[in-house]
Amino acid sequence: MGLGKAKIRINGADCGLEAILLGVTTSIGGFLFGYDTGQISGMQIFQDFINRFGQGPPGNKAFDDIILSLVVSLMSIGTLIGALSGAYTADWWGRRKSLTFGVAMFIIGNIIQITAMNSWVHMMMGRFVAGLGVGNLSVGVPMYQSECCPREIRGSVVASYQLLITFGILISNLINYGVRNIEGSYASWRIVIGLGIAFSLPLGIGVLFLPESPRWLAGRGRWDAARISMARLRGLKADPHNPLVEDDFQEMHSAIMQLANVGTGSWWECFAGSDKPRVVYRTLLGCAVHFLQQWTGVNYFFYYGANIFQSADIDDPILIQLVLGAVNVVTTFPGLYIIERVGRRIPLIIGACWQATWLLIFAVVGIARPPDQFESSGIVMIVAACMFIASFAMTWGPFAWVVIGETFPLRTRAKQASLATASNWLGNFMISFLIPFADSGIGYAFGFVFFGTNAAAAVIVYFFLYETKSWPSSRSISCTANGSLGRGRAASGPPRAIWTVTRGTRRTGTRGGEVRLTSRLGMREIPFRVLR
Repeated sequence: MGLGKAKIRINGADCGLEAILLGVTTSIGGFLFGYDTGQISGMQIFQDFINRFGQGPPGNKAFDDIILSLVVSLMSIGTLIGALSGAYTADWWGRRKSLTFGVAMFIIGNIIQITAMNSWVHMMMGRFVAGLGVGNLSVGVPMYQSECCPREIRGSVVASYQLLITFGILISNLINYGVRNIEGSYASWRIVIGLGIAFSLPLGIGVLFLPESPRWLAGRGRWDAARISMARLRGLKADPHNPLVEDDFQEMHSAIMQLANVGTGSWWECFAGSDKPRVVYRTLLGCAVHFLQQWTGVNYFFYYGANIFQSADIDDPILIQLVLGAVNVVTTFPGLYIIERVGRRIPLIIGACWQATWLLIFAVVGIARPPDQFESSGIVMIVAACMFIASFAMTWGPFAWVVIGETFPLRTRAKQASLATASNWLGNFMISFLIPFADSGIGYAFGFVFFGTNAAAAVIVYFFLYETKSWPSSRSISCTANGSLGRGRAASGPPRAIWTVTRGTRRTGTRGGEVRLTSRLGMREIPFRVLR
C-alpha cells in the first residue's frame, strides 16, 4: 500500500500519512530558522573565530563594533529579501520546488561560511546568502502547511513551525556548548555551521516526494491534479471522489472563487485603500506589531547574549545561552494553549508589561551594581533574562504571527502580510546592527530602551488592536455604512466600526449560519448572516 492510501483517524476524520509526513518535514524549516538565529551568539566568542575574523594585532584580536554588527546583521537583510521574494518563487515554481530552492540557498550560504579563512567579508556574505534561504522558507513553509494539511491537524502543524524555531535555537546553543572546549580549533565554529547543512537536507529532498499544494494546482486550472493531491493528503488516493475529499475540494473552490470575486489589491492600495475595511489602519497596525516584536529586545539575548554575559564576568556564558534556549522552548507550550483559550489582545498587553518590568530590572541592576563587581547582580540579571524570555515565548513570539493572519482583509491580505513580515526583519536588522554600538556606548542602559519599546507596544495594542480570536479564519470581518449584506460584511452599523464575533449558531442542513457581532465602538449587538 502506497503512502497516498495510508491514513489514520484524527478528531473523527481520516488524515493521510502523507499529511503527517508533510507537517513533520516542513517544520524543519522553522528549525533552520531558529538554528541560524541561535548559532552566532556562541560562535562570536570562540577564540579561533575571533583570531580569524577579528581586528587588531595577532594575539590581541577583537571585533570592531562595526564589523561585528555587519557579520551578525547582514543575515537579517538577506532574510528580508528572501521573505519578499519567497512569495513570488512559490507562485512561479510551486510550493515544493520553492522550498527546495530555499534550502539550496541556505546550504550555499553555509558552504561559503565554512570556507571562509581570514576574511570577515567572506563570512558576512555567507550569512547573507544563508539569510536568503531562511527568508524564503519563513514565507514558504507556513504557506505550504496551511494550504495542504487537513483542517483536523492544520492548527497543530502551523503551530509546530513556531515551536521548531525555539527548538532550533536550543539545539544551536547545545552544539555551541558541546564544542566550547575546542574553541581554539578551526573545527569549533565549522562544526556548528556544517551541522546546519545536515539538518536542512531532509526538508530540501523530502518535500519533493510530498503532494503539491492543491491550492497552487487549482490556481493554475489543474483541478484534477488538485483533487488527487487532496485525496493523497486524506489517505484516499484510490477514492478521489470520497465525500471527505469532496468537502475539502468544495471549500477550496469556494475560497478561490471568493478571491476571484474580490480581486487582488495593489501595493498602493495597502496605503491608500478604501476606508471601509480600514486598509491603511490595518497595514500600519500589522507593521507596528511586527516591528515591535523585534524591539521587545529578544534578539539582544539570542544574538549577543553570550557576549553580554561574558562581559559581565559570567563563568560560562554559553551555558547561560543554553538555559535561555531551554526556557524559550518550555514556555512556548503554554503560549500555544493561551492563544486559543484567552485570545490575542490581553496576553500581548500583559506580556509587554511583564517584559518591560524585567528589562527595567536588568538595566537598573546592571548599572547600579555592575555584575563584574557584584556576583549577586549577575544572578539577578540572569533571572531577569529568563523571565523576559519566558514571557516572549508565551506571548509576543507566536502571537504576532497569528495577528497578521487574522487582521487583514482578503483583497490585500497577501501584500499586507508581506509588509508586516518585512517590518519584522527590518526591526531584526536594526537590533542586530545597533547592539554592539549600544553595548560599547551605554552598556546595560540599553535595557531602558527596551523598557520603553515594550511599554509602547503595550499602549499600541491596548488602544489599536482589536481581538480576533473568534474571527473566521478564511476572512476578515469589516462593516460598511450602506447597510448591504454580503460575505464578511455586517448588515448595518456605524461606519468604520470594528466588529468581533460574540456568539454564533449553525443552521442544520445549510452551509451558512448566523453569528452575532458586537461593535467595540458602539457596543451594539446585531445579527449577521454568514454566506458560504
